[in-house]
Amino acid sequence: MLDVDQYIATRELQIAVNASIALQRPLLIKGEPGTGKTLLAYEVAKALNKPLLTWHVKSTTTAQQGLYEYDAVSRLRDSQLGEARVENIENYIKKGKLWEAFEAPESVVLLIDEIDKADIEFPNDLLLELDRMEFYVYELQRTIKATQRPIIIITSNNEKELPDAFLRRCFFYYITFPEPATMLEIVQVHFPTLSEDLIDRAMHAFYNLRELKGLKKKPSTSELLDWIRLLHHANITVQDLEKADTAKELPLYWGALLKNEQDYGIADRWRKLGR
Repeated sequence: MLDVDQYIATRELQIAVNASIALQRPLLIKGEPGTGKTLLAYEVAKALNKPLLTWHVKSTTTAQQGLYEYDAVSRLRDSQLGEARVENIENYIKKGKLWEAFEAPESVVLLIDEIDKADIEFPNDLLLELDRMEFYVYELQRTIKATQRPIIIITSNNEKELPDAFLRRCFFYYITFPEPATMLEIVQVHFPTLSEDLIDRAMHAFYNLRELKGLKKKPSTSELLDWIRLLHHANITVQDLEKADTAKELPLYWGALLKNEQDYGIADRWRKLGR
């Protein structure tokens, strides 16, 4: 069951985590960047007191790498050098994260992070392995079968559509951007001693900024936390933030919130027009 102190999860998200565990299906989490999708896996592992394995997907990642990789080049080189280890092919098999999860002596939490970064065929190439919790190693002529079914959490930033066949095998949940009341809980978990007035003022500016039309990248939860951390580090007061409203430049440390020149321009025009 998901019940942790350092991760503010809505009741709906807790139900989704527990449902995926009960169904023994991967939990597919979507949402804006910075809404805590990746962190969720860490908190689930902590709450259940289970080891966490992480597989961070890149544009060049293949499904095969999650199973295993066979280094035929190294084996050929060693054979030419007369190395004794060449007789054991297992010396040239590199286990992937799925293999590690399947062989673990206890059930683990496996995070497959940002699956939508890979090629569109990547999810389809894992269908059989996720269904049967096993795969075949041709070089060893051996089937690797999960001794304990892992809890699998898969994240996606919605950069591309995932195949229907893959979606059918998952329990799906979309993390909506936190409402101010939930965001306040998140901020207070990270900054329990910070002035409530300063937090309220910072959050007010943050949500106003997110509402600006035309932003290429709206600031996320993690960026709000970075900004408040900087304000706290610099001993910025509520009065300092209020003065920034009428300053000639954008408010302090907005480089933590705005990530490109277009958004800076939009925010600057917003400020000059008096909001």
